[in-house]
Amino acid sequence: MKVVKFGGSSLASGKQVEKVFQIVVSDPKRKIVVVSAPGKRSPEDEKVTDLLIECARLCLQNKNPQEKLNTVIERYAAIAQELNLSEEIINDILQDLQTRLTADKRNPDKFMDLVKASGEDNNAKLVAAFFRQQGVEAHYVNPKEAGLFVSDEPGNAQVLPESYDKLFSLRERSGIIIFPGFFGYSKEGEVFTFSRSGSDITGSILANGLKAELYENFTDVDAVYSVNPFIINSPKEIKELTYREMRELSYAGFTVLHDEALVPAFRAGIPVHIKNTNNPNAPGTKIVYERDNTNGPVIGIASDKGFCSIYVSKYLMNREIGFGRRLLAILESYGLSYEHTPSGIDDISIILRENQFTPGMEEEIVDRIKTELDSDEVVIEHSLALIMVVGEGMRHNIGTTARASKALAKANVNIEMINQGSSEVSMMFGVKEIDEKRAVQALYEEFFAAVAV
Repeated sequence: MKVVKFGGSSLASGKQVEKVFQIVVSDPKRKIVVVSAPGKRSPEDEKVTDLLIECARLCLQNKNPQEKLNTVIERYAAIAQELNLSEEIINDILQDLQTRLTADKRNPDKFMDLVKASGEDNNAKLVAAFFRQQGVEAHYVNPKEAGLFVSDEPGNAQVLPESYDKLFSLRERSGIIIFPGFFGYSKEGEVFTFSRSGSDITGSILANGLKAELYENFTDVDAVYSVNPFIINSPKEIKELTYREMRELSYAGFTVLHDEALVPAFRAGIPVHIKNTNNPNAPGTKIVYERDNTNGPVIGIASDKGFCSIYVSKYLMNREIGFGRRLLAILESYGLSYEHTPSGIDDISIILRENQFTPGMEEEIVDRIKTELDSDEVVIEHSLALIMVVGEGMRHNIGTTARASKALAKANVNIEMINQGSSEVSMMFGVKEIDEKRAVQALYEEFFAAVAV
């Protein structure tokens, strides 16, 4: 059995839904189909999920969401008309949305999750109706009915371990199951969503619970590329990479797969196959537990903006027991999570996403670090980009860091910081945001262009 997930771009129009149908029925092993909400039909278009978020915000502000609601209904109606579906399905979707928008708003986060989740939920009903119209036995299955239970954390739900055993019973159902992604239910019966792009997570959870042989993730690109194609023209495609490599690349900016999505599949040892809905015969990219490191030390280069660093210096810091713990406790008291902590004997840098800061918070944090830790210097530096150079092969190759540093120096990119994980699967370079593109180009030239020649 295969679990197959289709992203928003794969379901943005009736023509795309027809492609999805042909892909699913072409392989009898594709029994479980996870769907996202309709995505953009063009770069100028809006995603249905974004429209739903705006509807919820208007309701929470006691404003009329009718205009945005009409746009949402028009998106589903356009798909239904292209597929020659009856108006009944659109009437059902409208009724469902109206019910959600008039729900209890005393907890705004829960209300937002309830409205957001309707994008996937209603699209699954529409897709199932089309499959049945084509003469195929297909059933919409609600996550609550299937036993997909999650923690009650709005926008960041975590699957409860007991869900996996409950989901296994889906194997006994006949026909094709159309399952909405992105959300589950608490034990109290309330809707909670995973983090954004969480349909990837749903697919991975189902693959684990059903003990599938493969989790296929269909998107709008032929493969995972070694670098962002918006930075490098026609970059090298990656045929195979490990879970750890994909996790590192996803974290650092690769948007092909949600960075949390791999965990359930990884734990069950289920391979993940990235494929293109618009070109299903392309080989795609397989994500596996282990692979042969025959392509050199680096498999991919990813980058992401929007970081800052808190640099703390204190003479003899290394001899002060509990210094790091107390520093992180200060950040924890403000609800801040950190990404990396490069350090020396007398200094340490804490790398964070700068959008976590609220006005006035920075000055308070600097004052507390100086006062409570008696630090010699505390400096916050903004507008940093992190560049991740990733590859299992780095563990077995000498000089990879030297090659990367030399390439950046040749491109006149100053390295603000460098950090390598103990697993040696990745190394991180911190640079100024204005140098991000030039840095990525230099690293790609060093590790991929030279090999191609």
